[in-house]
Order: sequence, then C-alpha cells, then structure tokens
Amino acid sequence: MSQGRGSRLYQVLRQVRPLVLNSARVVEASLKPMGLTVGMRAVLEVLAEHGPATVPAIGQRLDLARQGVQRHVDDLIERGHVESRANPGHRRSVLIALTGSGAALIDRVSDDERRHLSRMAPDCTAEEITAAVKVLEALNRDVRRRAQQLHDPIGETHDQ
Repeated sequence: MSQGRGSRLYQVLRQVRPLVLNSARVVEASLKPMGLTVGMRAVLEVLAEHGPATVPAIGQRLDLARQGVQRHVDDLIERGHVESRANPGHRRSVLIALTGSGAALIDRVSDDERRHLSRMAPDCTAEEITAAVKVLEALNRDVRRRAQQLHDPIGETHDQ
C-alpha cells in the first residue's frame, strides 16, 4: 500500500517539474515587455502579500539565497518598484517595501495571470483543484522539511 501511495505521489511530482518549467517560460515572456524577470515578480508578490520585509526574510519565503534576492531587489529599486526603509527593529537591516508603482504593477500582473489561468484545466472541478492545492501544499511542506534535514549547521550534507 505504501508503494502505491509513493508511486501516486511520484506521479504528482512528475507533473510538477514540467509545469514549473513551462509556467516560468510563460510568465517570463509576459513579464519581458515590462522589464521584469520571474525573480523580480516573485519579490513583488511576497511584498504585496506580506508587507515590508528584509532581504533575508524575502529569501526565506521564496526558498532563495539572500544574494539572489538582493540582486532582484537592487533591480526593482532601480526601476522604482520598491524602496528601502529604515527598520525600526534593526539598525543595520533595512526593510524593502513596494512603491505605488510596484503595487500597481504586481496587481496588474497578478490580475492578468489569473485571467489566463481561469481558462486553463476546464475539465477540472473546483473541488478537484482544491484537492490538488492541498496535496501540493503537503508535499511542499514535507519535501522542504526533508531538504532542511539534509544540511547540518555547518552546511555539510548527509545521505539519508
């Protein structure tokens, strides 16, 4: 029974890999005319959903290294979509926040994406989509936990 469950979950993961690659291609093409990248879009979305945050906090939400997030933030600052603000909780770590143009941009991008998505998978019911979200959230949580267990405090990996 466990083998069957593992096989079914593996089939889910086999669908996720090409979905991630192809959706990134589609999103990248839609963002290019606006001068944005997929990474920049992800940073804007985190700020829109969670409010001002430090670069490390944004990286944690995106499962990305701080250095990569910093490059996206620098590009977004240059374009006027985000700004750095003093962080009342820490003297040396600034908060990154959306500007008015950044908030309007991520709203426009999100609305456009949802409009296109609403026409996809027409043969799936709302209940099936809800179930898919639940399964993917659980897999993401458990795989993330497993990945974190592979690294000890000094960064060495372990075979498990």
